[in-house]
Amino acid sequence: MSFPLLTATAAVPAIGAIVTAAVPAARRTAAKWIALAFSLATLVLAAIALVRFEPGGARYQLTESHAWISDFGVRYELGVDGIGVSLMALTALLIPFVIAAGWHDADPVETKSSRWRPTQGFFALILMVEAMVILSFEATDVFLFYILFEAMLIPVYFLIGGFGDRAHAGGDEAGATQRSYAAVKFLLYNLAGGLIMLAAVIGLFVQAGTFSLTEIAAARADGTLDMSTGMERWLFLGFFLAFAIKAPLWPVHTWLPNAMGEATAPVAVLITAVVDKVGTFAMLRFCLQLFPEASKWATPVVLVLALISIVYGALLAVGQRDIKRLIAYASISHFGFIIMGIFAMTSQGQSGATLYMINHGISTAALLLVAGFLISRRGSRLISDYGGVQKVAPVLAGTFLIGGLATLSLPGLAPFVSEFLVLVGTFSRYPVIGIIATIGIVLAALYVLVLYQRTMTGPVNESVRHMPDLKLRELAVVTPLIALLLFLGVYPKPLTDIVNPAVEHTMSDVHKSDPKPEVEAAP
Repeated sequence: MSFPLLTATAAVPAIGAIVTAAVPAARRTAAKWIALAFSLATLVLAAIALVRFEPGGARYQLTESHAWISDFGVRYELGVDGIGVSLMALTALLIPFVIAAGWHDADPVETKSSRWRPTQGFFALILMVEAMVILSFEATDVFLFYILFEAMLIPVYFLIGGFGDRAHAGGDEAGATQRSYAAVKFLLYNLAGGLIMLAAVIGLFVQAGTFSLTEIAAARADGTLDMSTGMERWLFLGFFLAFAIKAPLWPVHTWLPNAMGEATAPVAVLITAVVDKVGTFAMLRFCLQLFPEASKWATPVVLVLALISIVYGALLAVGQRDIKRLIAYASISHFGFIIMGIFAMTSQGQSGATLYMINHGISTAALLLVAGFLISRRGSRLISDYGGVQKVAPVLAGTFLIGGLATLSLPGLAPFVSEFLVLVGTFSRYPVIGIIATIGIVLAALYVLVLYQRTMTGPVNESVRHMPDLKLRELAVVTPLIALLLFLGVYPKPLTDIVNPAVEHTMSDVHKSDPKPEVEAAP
């Protein structure tokens, strides 16, 4: 039996969570180093999986299959395609930075509402989220995926509600109330979507007699599983709604600004750069592969919703006074681009959407973590409490600028490639949608540059006059992310080589080919 690499990649952070949680309360520093060590071990395993993956090989590779709940037809089945292995590697890459950036976020504090913060629990929860997200990218059994899809909500709930941002204008009591509200809202929205998805999962099993993604897809392809049009559409809607909430897509997006605003910056990265990617990934893996005709039927409505997300999120980002809520609304706009690329049903659009998931994860992590370093120094999330930071902390301001420029998809940085592909892929089939979506690019430049101008330039605000620049640990967190943004901005080929074969399989699932360009014959 070959080494179960995919299981090991998810098991290592899960074991790390248990070991970290078991560290004695007085050994907080040891718990941090243990968590970091397990996250780095996971990164090594993910890198091995990425190297062993053959882009031109079988659709699902490194597969594992074992009996689990035989009476109900549930199996422990794992396998990764180019999209899954890329997102698994992204998750493993970001978690060490999340842990290093949040090194002091769960240290004991003396406040009216809380006299202690269990450091071990904070880092154990982060590792548990990593394990569940990685396994969700690997699962090829629909029921196994559903369990992971729901279970990851619990540790995120405690990370938001129990370890929220201490920088709150209303004081500690108001902050505790807002954190509880944000955590409950996050949980209720996603649980509601999950319950609807559960009904669809059961309905799919009744129709197919199995939970195996590969068996169901094969039966759909050879005609042995013939769903009625109405049934396929209802099942598609059950899956899609849960994924749209997780993504998040307008109008089921409202939990994200609250969750990101009240969470610490590293946890906000965990939510938007890692957990939310499960939603868009699942649209490609489950909605398009299992329900191809229903996906094409829903495409016009989904594209309109994605377009609204792009423009609406960008407009609200322009008007924000809170730094982290601005980044949250910017992410809603970016997820609109990702979903638009998926449902444009073109190879450029879907390749761009997959690259966007990866590049958005890196760029948002860079911007949010630097914003977290800024907020921790001043103790405020309000943009108006800053000004002239670049004169007292030039390295912090410079890294903040690069993260912001990546967010607005400046050419030469990684997100530009993915956004360009999404727009080209959408325009080739839906030119009106593609043209209107460019409004999001203009608004992105506006909210990013205005944010930088108000916080970093101008006269030095008295409250930031003695602000220290980035420390060695903080530079170690930000520098590799910026290097990746630059590298993938000028040379995205390593990613596209892995992703494109998986996109071809998805295009084949929905029986779509790229529209031929209309070129006039030469006289």
